[in-house]
Amino acid sequence: MAVNEVVSAVIGDVFPDRPVAELSGAGPSWNGANETLGVEFTDGGRAFCKVAVDGDGTRIARERAVLQYVAAECSIPVPAVLAANENGSPPYLVTAPVPGRELSVVWNDAERTVTDGDAGDGSADDDAAPTDVRPSRAKENPLRESLLRRVGRMLATLHAERFDGHGEIVGAADDRTEIGDDWTRLPGTADHALAIEPAPWPDVLRSTIERTREIGTTEGLAGHYEAVIDCVESNRDRLTGAPAALLHGDVAMQNLFVADGIAAIDWELAHVGDPVRDLVRAEDQLLNGFDSTGPERYAAALHDGYRERAGGLPEGFADRRQIYEVVRMLGRSGFLDQWAVHLDEPIDALADRAEAELRARLATA
Repeated sequence: MAVNEVVSAVIGDVFPDRPVAELSGAGPSWNGANETLGVEFTDGGRAFCKVAVDGDGTRIARERAVLQYVAAECSIPVPAVLAANENGSPPYLVTAPVPGRELSVVWNDAERTVTDGDAGDGSADDDAAPTDVRPSRAKENPLRESLLRRVGRMLATLHAERFDGHGEIVGAADDRTEIGDDWTRLPGTADHALAIEPAPWPDVLRSTIERTREIGTTEGLAGHYEAVIDCVESNRDRLTGAPAALLHGDVAMQNLFVADGIAAIDWELAHVGDPVRDLVRAEDQLLNGFDSTGPERYAAALHDGYRERAGGLPEGFADRRQIYEVVRMLGRSGFLDQWAVHLDEPIDALADRAEAELRARLATA
């Protein structure tokens, strides 16, 4: 059954009295395990329906629980959950739109406000490339720096949610949850507590690596997964003592919206882990390209915003940053075919560059 038909069936079951006027794409995604469509009802209302096309409802259960937790406990705007069924065929999550404009759109608008010329090299390819692969050529742009400070403050707000230990979020805690209260509830969160399977942080980190392997679209550099896992294991002692905070897990431009605050969507990779990892990943996803690095002032703005809210960068940032930069290489190695299309470059050339970059990062971790 086509995705449009699946979503139409889900929406028809959940909202039998609300006819659908149109289904539309919700933007690009490199995660083939999900499909998300925008839903416009004839009454003018809108929603988004995510279906787990691989039939695995664990991501749906996790995202629903985290959305409800963040809505109740944090000052971060998130989508309201309208309906969800992790046991459906397929599992699905229906959410309301968040307020504001997608960060990538606001980011591009900020580029057009620079009065001393285009931030790129003037080529058509520069205009066509996504923002996250172009900032190394950007001129000074106070509006962009302000946006990044706001993102930094949002991340610091999220990371203030601390737990007694690290673990995988498996859904919402209820009477059937067999995980102890020390892991599933914080004071005053009984109605929206998270069910967390406790595990040492290096093991949780390894689980995230395996999830990347599962959704990866190329196997040409499959050995990179083992090399990264070996790096995690060799640094287990450095990682084990990290703070245990709520992490988003995918702080990309398309997952952030700009309104009064910074709203965040797509929480299916959330887990309880080291806030250093989330901040390093955010910096990489927001500012860097395949093998290019964004301007230092942009990274500084992101960090400054974090400090404004948290009083400093996460504990151990300088010590553990290099480990997470090794882990981030899998966002390149595992998706070479996607990058080749994205950058219009031969996949073999990208593979050679990724191999060299991973060796360099391993040498400093």
